[in-house]
Amino acid sequence: MQELHNLAMNIVGRQLESEGYEFMAVNSTLKKNPQFVCIKKKQLYFIVVKNVSYPEDPKDYDTRMMDKVKELALKNEAKTLYAGLGFANAANAQQPVYLNEDYIVDYDGLIEIY
Repeated sequence: MQELHNLAMNIVGRQLESEGYEFMAVNSTLKKNPQFVCIKKKQLYFIVVKNVSYPEDPKDYDTRMMDKVKELALKNEAKTLYAGLGFANAANAQQPVYLNEDYIVDYDGLIEIY
């Protein structure tokens, strides 16, 4: 579980870096939110990263948890972003995902939470 979370964090972290976000804080502990606190063009962002295994939908998120993050973000004049990543075993989607085997990533990018 932690390994897939770390993989998701790396994927999102590389995206953020390539898009010009500056990292203020990074938290890779499971169930501790947000995972990234970043600045881009003087705007503060709180970014939650969640990974799920097939057949779960990575775009589904816990609205109560996201409301708590959004509340904290608003107190800090930050925007809230969500990055949901789905992982599936490439050989057999019914099997677990192992990092030493081929896997498929379902990720549509950052979603702003209003």
